[in-house]
Amino acid sequence: MDDHSPHGAEQAPLSPGRFIGFRLLGGGVIVLLAVAVAAASMPGSPVRAGATELSDAPGIIFLAALAGAFVVYALALLVLLGRRCSLVAVCAIAAAIQLVPLAGPLLLSRDVNAYWAYGRIAEDHGANPYAAAPARFAADPAVGAMAPGWRSTDSVYGPVFTAASAGLAEATGSTAERSTFVYRALAALGMLVLVGLAASAAPRRAFAAAFVGWNPLLAVHFAGGGHNDVWIAVFLVGALALAARGRASVSGVSWALAAGLKWVPLVLLPLSLLARRREALRTGAWFAAGAGAIAAGAFALFGTAWITALLPFAHRHAGYALPSRLAELGLPGWLAVMPLLVAAPWLVRSARRGRARLGVTSILMLCASPWVLPWYSVWVVPLAAVEEDGLAWVLALAVSAYLLPDRVPL
Repeated sequence: MDDHSPHGAEQAPLSPGRFIGFRLLGGGVIVLLAVAVAAASMPGSPVRAGATELSDAPGIIFLAALAGAFVVYALALLVLLGRRCSLVAVCAIAAAIQLVPLAGPLLLSRDVNAYWAYGRIAEDHGANPYAAAPARFAADPAVGAMAPGWRSTDSVYGPVFTAASAGLAEATGSTAERSTFVYRALAALGMLVLVGLAASAAPRRAFAAAFVGWNPLLAVHFAGGGHNDVWIAVFLVGALALAARGRASVSGVSWALAAGLKWVPLVLLPLSLLARRREALRTGAWFAAGAGAIAAGAFALFGTAWITALLPFAHRHAGYALPSRLAELGLPGWLAVMPLLVAAPWLVRSARRGRARLGVTSILMLCASPWVLPWYSVWVVPLAAVEEDGLAWVLALAVSAYLLPDRVPL
């Protein structure tokens, strides 16, 4: 299967040498990522989530291999840009890259144990995870496995995910290893779905699949870390792909499901509706219906306490967030919001002309946020991939490169 642009843009034919180069670059990402995972698996590795650090060497090897994989990934995108290539081959390599970290330990974060703990609070303890902090159930194995800094915090996740985590808690039981692997496997599956959706929604299908699926940072934090943010991206890109095929009603429901996981899509939806005004009323109506159904279920399960999960983390600050970097320079953190405010009129004008620029918008949102983690790159990379927007491509790669060393203990 060849990657043909639906817009009729001519692409340079792929010579045998370029085809070999394309495959070699993909193989290079796989090999370097495997080296990073092997380093994380070494005894005393600081990269293994929750492990006791015995040596800096595994962390150094991990970061060097991951950085090398990212450089090769960027070179591969340059080769793929504007070239005819096999979409099947690109997706096969993407699948291998996204599955490699499953061979190693839980990486860099214990968030999956927090998911497990909140699910067990609802399912096993019959309590409300939005009103009962995990610390109240100190004897629960999930609480002991989660990061201590979050044990006194009520659930910060949307009701769709909290309900799903309760179901997974019942399915996985009281074994940390089983629960952790299930979340990681589901996140890896989410990445594979996301690759397919990106290829489906983008003008440059193979390029979009590689832009998402060959990104080693995403592989490390989803198959490696099991984070739930991938499913926000799945429903977001799914909504865009459905809208492009005239499925406005299902697109609206997909937007609602994305917002039911975390609040981020609520900021992007108005621009998407403005760019597709012909279908906006239908999409908006189905979004409202879907959101209403989710809210009704959330009220029934969790009372009113779940509404706090819609609020951004304004009270928390991450070291890699732009406001924190500005504070280090003695500058006020609110300056981080200025690029989004300045760009807002341009983004609205662009949307009115039929071009939503969700990739750039999500990047500016990330820059403005005081709470930024490396797996949040999945908010921006797929949205940039599906748009014919060079600025979004460059910025998304820059964000990924910047966040690459975050959370690696050295």
